[in-house]
Amino acid sequence: MRARQNLGRGLAAVLTTVALAGCSMSSPSPNASASPSIGSTTYGPRTSAAASPAPSGPAPYATYVALGDSYTAGPLIPTTDLAGGCARSDHNYPSLLARRLHVRTFVDVSCSGATTRDLTHPQHPFEGSTIPAQLDALTKDTDLVTIGIGGNDLNLFATLIGTCTRLGAQDPTGSPCTDSLQATGPDLDTATVTIAEHVSSALRLIQRKAPTAAVVLVGYLRLAPDHGSCPALPLAAGDYPEGRRIARTLDQALSRAAALTSTTYVDAYARSRGHDICSSDPWVNGRETRQGVALAYHPLASGMRAVAGMVQHELDTFG
Repeated sequence: MRARQNLGRGLAAVLTTVALAGCSMSSPSPNASASPSIGSTTYGPRTSAAASPAPSGPAPYATYVALGDSYTAGPLIPTTDLAGGCARSDHNYPSLLARRLHVRTFVDVSCSGATTRDLTHPQHPFEGSTIPAQLDALTKDTDLVTIGIGGNDLNLFATLIGTCTRLGAQDPTGSPCTDSLQATGPDLDTATVTIAEHVSSALRLIQRKAPTAAVVLVGYLRLAPDHGSCPALPLAAGDYPEGRRIARTLDQALSRAAALTSTTYVDAYARSRGHDICSSDPWVNGRETRQGVALAYHPLASGMRAVAGMVQHELDTFG
C-alpha cells in the first residue's frame, strides 16, 4: 500500500506543478491544429471526432466510450487537460482512434491513477476532486468501448517503478526487489488470478451496460527490454528478470480476463517488443518526467499512435 500511496503522491505533485501554469498543458506540435474541439460533459471530453473528410456511408461506430487509467489517458502528452486531476490528453490512443474511425460521439473518461474499483465508484485524484465512476458514461446506445485497466490493482505498477527502483538504488549490484517480493509479496501467481478476476468482472459489467457494443481490452506497453539492463529503468542488476516477470504477470492477467469474457484483447506488451524505454524507438518515456512530452514511465505520443493502430487493426479484422 505504501508504494501505491507514494506513487500517487508523486503523480499528484508532478501534475499539480504543471497545473500552476493553467488548466491545460501543451507544446508546439505539427499535429496540434488537427485536434478537434473538446467540450466539457458530465463524464469527460465529448467531441465529434471527424478531423478529416468522413468516408461515404454510415460510420461503423457512432458512439465510442474510452475507459482506463493513465496508460490510456496519456498524461503530459500535448494537449493534456489537467482539470479535475485525470491528466487526459487529446492525443491519447482513444482520441486518435476516434478520429481515424470518424465516430460521431466520443466520450473519454480515462483517468490517471484509476483502478478497476474506479470503474464503478467515484475517483478522487486530488483532495477536493471527485470524478464520477467511469462506467456511468456507458449507455445502451454505446457501440464501441475500449478499456485499459488493471496495472494499478494490487500495486503491480507501483511495485515495478516505485519499490523496485528505490531498492535498486540502495543495492545496485544485488537483487533486492526479487528478495523483497519473495519475502513479503505480492505473490505474482496469485496476482495474475486476482487481477484477472477484477478485470473480468469489469468487462461483464460493460457488456451488460452496453449490450451491443464492440468491447476491446487494451494491454500495457513494455518498459524493459527482453534481455540485459536499461538505465532509464534503474533496477538492481539482479532484478531485471523479476521486473520482466511483473510485466508479464499483468499481461497474462489481462489475457486471461479477455478469454474468460470472450473479449477482444490487444496485447500491447507483445506487440511493443523492441520499443522499450531504452530502445532506439521507445514507445514509453523513461525515468524523467518531461513536460510537453510524457510523464515518467508513461506512454509517449509514438506509443499512443502505435496502440491506436493496434486497436484499429483488431476492429478491422474482427469488427
